[in-house]
Amino acid sequence: DNLLGRGGFGPVYRGKLRDGRTVAVKRLSLEKSFQGESEFLAEVRMITNIQHKNLVRLLGCCSDGEQRLLVYEYMKNRSLDLIVYVGNNNQFMDWNTRFQIILGIARGLEYLHEESPLRIVHRDMKASNVLLDDKFQPRISDFRLARFFPEDQAYLSTTFAGTLGYTTLEYAIRGELSEKADIYSFGVLLLEIICCRKNTNLNLPTEQQYHPEYISVFPCLIL
Repeated sequence: DNLLGRGGFGPVYRGKLRDGRTVAVKRLSLEKSFQGESEFLAEVRMITNIQHKNLVRLLGCCSDGEQRLLVYEYMKNRSLDLIVYVGNNNQFMDWNTRFQIILGIARGLEYLHEESPLRIVHRDMKASNVLLDDKFQPRISDFRLARFFPEDQAYLSTTFAGTLGYTTLEYAIRGELSEKADIYSFGVLLLEIICCRKNTNLNLPTEQQYHPEYISVFPCLIL
């Protein structure tokens, strides 16, 4: 009953600290993570150095042999994908709430790209990586794929990591990573929030499966 969900790097559980605070505990799967302990701890230090109201806050961690745990603040309304794909009749997704979520995500990305002490590209912006608090304020989460970005470089050459359909072609095909990857992902997420459907849905007729292509011909109905 305490299982909140399963992310790309392992399950997430609800827990409680000694002071009574409810937290989310992510148990990392070593089979899906190629980091050593020093790399893991370096990443934890990076996450603790970035603080913004639209980024999920890391409260602590544990690295003991094969056990690696990350402890985050608990978000009552869980992840955006569990709400946004329900459809336009979703009582929680009125237009004011959608605008609040979109604006919060944009501010979180602006902080990572321009205001953080470290210039950071998230690399995997999608609905399941946006958590919602009790007031439906969004918090960007899951920085496992995030990369530091040197100020003097236009892009980094790296191996693609993330979710296909949510990133730029130059990154997915040529491995040229820049803030544009996050901005493209934000645009896709924006369409998902407005139209209440996934970017790609293979259960739909062929012409409707890829959402950006479909709405270029048949705009979504906005009520």
